[in-house]
Parts: sequence; C-alpha cells; structure tokens
Amino acid sequence: MGRGRVELKRIENKINRQVTFAKRRNGLLKKAYELSVLCDAEVALIIFSTRGKLYEFCSSSSMLKTLERYQKCSYGAVEVSRPCKELESSYREYLKLKSKFESLQRTQRNLLGEDLGPLNTKELEQLERQLESSLKQVRSTKTQYMLDQLSDLQNKEQVLVESNKALTRKLDEISAKNHLQLSWEGGEQSIPYGHQQAQSQGFFQPLECNPTLQIGYNPAGSSQLSAASNAQNVNGFIPGWML
Repeated sequence: MGRGRVELKRIENKINRQVTFAKRRNGLLKKAYELSVLCDAEVALIIFSTRGKLYEFCSSSSMLKTLERYQKCSYGAVEVSRPCKELESSYREYLKLKSKFESLQRTQRNLLGEDLGPLNTKELEQLERQLESSLKQVRSTKTQYMLDQLSDLQNKEQVLVESNKALTRKLDEISAKNHLQLSWEGGEQSIPYGHQQAQSQGFFQPLECNPTLQIGYNPAGSSQLSAASNAQNVNGFIPGWML
C-alpha cells in the first residue's frame, strides 16, 4: 500500500522541523547540482535557515556574477518596457526649456541694443520702459551705496575726532604735570636761600655794642689796662669786668 499524501503546513514540533529542514535542504542542493550537470544550466540556490544561517549553491565560479546577470535580465526588461509617454513628456519638457532659453538670449541682446529690427513699436516701448526701470533701480542702488559709504566715513570721522580729543586732553595733562614739576624744582632751589636768611635773622640778633669801638691799638685802652693792673697789684684783687 503506497504512502499517503503529506499535508503541507508548518511543522509544530521543533525537532521534527529541524530534521525535515536538513533532509530537504540536502535534497534540494543535490537536485540543483544534478540540474546544472545534466542540463549544463547556470543554477544558483540561496537558503536561509530560521536561525539566519546561509546555505548556497552556485554552478558558476561566482555567485555575484550570477546575481548581476539575474538583475540585468529582470530590471533591464522593466526599463525597456517603459511606456513611450514618459519619453514624449521628457521631450516636450526639453522643448519648453529650449524655447525659454532662446527667449532669454533674445531679450538679453535687445537690452544690449542688438537685434532691434524685428521688434514693433509696442515691443520697443516696452523695452524702453524696462530699461528706464532698470536704470532707476541701478541709480537708486548706487545712491544707497554712496550714502552707506558716507555714513561709514562720518562714523569713522567721529571716532577719530573723539580719539583726537582724548589724546589732546591727555597731552594737556602731561604738559601741566611737567610744568608743575618744573615749578616745584625751581621753588626748591630758590626757597632755601630766603629761608636761611630768615633763619639767620631769627637766630642771630645784632648785639648792642659801642659804636665807637676801634680795632687796633688804642692808647686810652692801654692806659686803662695798665691802671687796672696797678690797682690789682695794690689792692690784691681782680676787677669784676676781667672775670
């Protein structure tokens, strides 16, 4: 009696599931090898277990070459099968950009005064208004720039003036200090003489003396001295004025 049909569903028993995975994995790898040998086919097989372990087989020398070949065949076909509408839309966008670029070039030449022949009166008036508006804007920008520069120069001038005033005040202070120092030094040189003169006048008072005092030999004085000595010899005492 033959074996019954196996129901394909997840095996709940963990051990049975692992045993079945090992058996069928080996069988699948064997079948892939047999297919590549018997049919001379390029076969690549990649298997990941529930634990993330990798099992692979490749009949060629490199798995990367086979994957690149697969990628070219799969995604290249998708690119080729793109609808022609996208190409048409891209081409229309290109034509718009080209027309806009040519219009900008023509406007630039007209602003420079070139290729004005094809323009009519209305277009020339519009160009004139555009040039006047551009000229006003340029002049306004230039005036504002000059005013800004003038303001910067005025600010710099104010800073320099303040610096000059500060330096002038500092120079005046230094000059005043030097002048005062020179005055003090001159006063110290002139004051001692007057001070000494005042001190000499204070300490050395004039003595009261006989204005008829004579310096040198005085016969009257000599006679008085001789008389005094004779009196001393006679009386045997010294006068008080000789003590």
